[in-house]
Amino acid sequence: MARRRRDLRPDERELWQRVEQTAHPLHPGRKPPPAPRAESKPKPAPEPPPVDLSGFSLGGKAPAKSAGHRLQPSLSQRLSSQPVRMDAKAHRRMKRGKMEVEGRIDLHGLTLSAAHPRLMSFVFSAHASGKRLVLVITGKGRDRDDGGPIPERRGILRHQVPHWLNDGALRPIILQVTTAHQRHGGSGAFYVYLRRK
Repeated sequence: MARRRRDLRPDERELWQRVEQTAHPLHPGRKPPPAPRAESKPKPAPEPPPVDLSGFSLGGKAPAKSAGHRLQPSLSQRLSSQPVRMDAKAHRRMKRGKMEVEGRIDLHGLTLSAAHPRLMSFVFSAHASGKRLVLVITGKGRDRDDGGPIPERRGILRHQVPHWLNDGALRPIILQVTTAHQRHGGSGAFYVYLRRK
């Protein structure tokens, strides 16, 4: 907003004329600038019209519930969403813990590098001996999250074993992997249903 200028008072004009007499022009051919005018006080800005807030409610357009920060579904959700590749009746019996477990391996307390070869060897030998249902016990894992900015997953081995069973060399001999029934360890163990030889 441009400010209005006021004329100089007589004492200000006299001071300006004295300064003009002692100053030497930088460019002698040019006309000297006019005497400056003192600035006047700006007028106050008009008040804006009042805003109608009758239809406003705090948080009115916010979603009802936050989606959260879970980037991938839980392990049990991922396993249960897999298609059933075995007989449906046998699958129901297995999930209820009513099928006979023919072999088991306990990977409790092992590191990933120690658990992987043991698991591979166990599954291959179980398949070679004609076993159909084996139990892989991983444990539920310790809570290792120290509250830092990047959360640490509980039970690293428990989350890694299903990947090993569904990928790589074991995939052709495994029909189904699912979380074990409570009597066989619940979420700390997995049923592995093997293909026939």
